[in-house]
Amino acid sequence: MVKRWLTVVSALSGAWLGYTMDELTGLLPEPLRAWFSGMSPLMSHLLLAAVGAILCVFIFSLVADIASAAIRRWIETITDIPMNEMMAGATGLTAGLLLSLMVNPVLALLGSMEHFAQFGISALLGYMGLRVGLAKKEELSSFWKSGKWGNSGTGAERKLEEHKILDTSVIIDGRIADICKTGFIEGTIVIPEFVLEELQHIADSSDLLKRNRGRRGLDILNKIQKELDIKVMIYEGDFEEISEVDSKLVKLAKVLEGKVVTNDFNLNKVCELQGVSVLNINDLANAVKPVVLPGEEIMVQVIKDGKEHGQGVAYLDDGTMIVVEGGRDYIGTITEVLVTSVLQTSAGRMIFAKPKLLEKAQ
Repeated sequence: MVKRWLTVVSALSGAWLGYTMDELTGLLPEPLRAWFSGMSPLMSHLLLAAVGAILCVFIFSLVADIASAAIRRWIETITDIPMNEMMAGATGLTAGLLLSLMVNPVLALLGSMEHFAQFGISALLGYMGLRVGLAKKEELSSFWKSGKWGNSGTGAERKLEEHKILDTSVIIDGRIADICKTGFIEGTIVIPEFVLEELQHIADSSDLLKRNRGRRGLDILNKIQKELDIKVMIYEGDFEEISEVDSKLVKLAKVLEGKVVTNDFNLNKVCELQGVSVLNINDLANAVKPVVLPGEEIMVQVIKDGKEHGQGVAYLDDGTMIVVEGGRDYIGTITEVLVTSVLQTSAGRMIFAKPKLLEKAQ
């Protein structure tokens, strides 16, 4: 296809060249020059256009394969450049060239060196603009998406536009879909492309557990994007100078002025150290657990033996473990227990209780 279009372009270029350069007939031998002179101007122009087209097509055919292959490589190279880098580079280059136009009037003082100085200044400022644009590509990308710099906009607008950036662990966890469904998370859910790539690698793992976790994460994303009434944005940019996914998430949160949603303890600490807001799903889960106080009576199902003699173990709906003293005799039954104490540990909360019937007997 490229070769065909280049052939058409070369033919049109040769035809135009022949049509507009009738003075070339003066270089022809006398018999041909006299023959052209006897023609009408229109016919001679058309004949020269035809000759020019044939000659250009013939010359192009000699280098057609090399030229078309080179152009295909250029197209592939340009296609591989991410759109945000292309737009940022174009913006910076344009700004640099416009700045050089403002400097040009001053260069008139250089006299004969004016044109050389104009070329040098334009090249220098254009290159500087290109490099600055590429360095600021993430900020420019954020500006093109929101139309605002920095913290502009009212508080209500910022709240509606605020970005919640999901990390890999919270996607695989799956609870984020239910939280989004309840409407507790406002703004735009951002799924970075580098997180998607990490999920894809996990889903393609040879380890069965990892593969299932990765596929679960992809299913959760599909549910969020298609089934929930919430705005989702796939962030296509990347930070090639940063290798760690967690560090990329922190950088992205700073660029978008958003919040990282995670259940990763280490990422939580890194975000706090760098001044990035974090929404930790585990903290939310602990915050919404029902409060149980010593002396309260609750209904539980004792399901197994405890570590100590005579103990039974039950669980609340949120997964909180209840150790029932003397509960071994109640395994498999639903019984009413009296809470005796509540222990909060780094691993979570543990409740100690004893059967109410046993309490009454005593």
